[in-house]
Amino acid sequence: MELGINERIAARVRELRSRQGLSLEALAEATGVSRSMISLIERGESNPTAVLLEKLAVGLGVSLATLFELSAAPPRPLSRRADQVEWRDPESGYLRRNVSPDGFPSPIQIVEVLFPPGARVAYETAARPGLTHQQVWVLEGEIQLTLGEEHYHLGAGDCLAMVLDRPITYHNATQRTAHYCVVLVAPRPA
Repeated sequence: MELGINERIAARVRELRSRQGLSLEALAEATGVSRSMISLIERGESNPTAVLLEKLAVGLGVSLATLFELSAAPPRPLSRRADQVEWRDPESGYLRRNVSPDGFPSPIQIVEVLFPPGARVAYETAARPGLTHQQVWVLEGEIQLTLGEEHYHLGAGDCLAMVLDRPITYHNATQRTAHYCVVLVAPRPA
């Protein structure tokens, strides 16, 4: 039986928390996310936002993309389009798709994003797990990206490389959907 997206996230958060020997209270303290909200997420009874999931990912020492992977997926080098999970942020409406194969032992993760007109997502977490490199490559449309105090306007074909060590905000100030890819190099769970 195939898991729905909330069940997939629930299983992954439970697995990562358990693997690290963290109680709900310890994870709540480390992330600033309430114990009750983490419990709802782990039971698949919540549709968490991207900002909330980013806080959990940082607290668990993984990238956001890792939370969408199947917990017990055998590592395979090929990711077929039909198997790539999609998730829509309930707050901004952005649609993300993990392109990289689930669980493959590579530090590289690729995520495709469709970012609706007017959408804004602000990840306030400054420190990410280990040293996390990210590149954002805009395929269509435009986005404004703020990394700490630095502001960038990215159009089709532009690619911005960065280290995720400061808060980051994505904003689509246009009337067209922006289409971009995020490539991450980050520590992966053992």
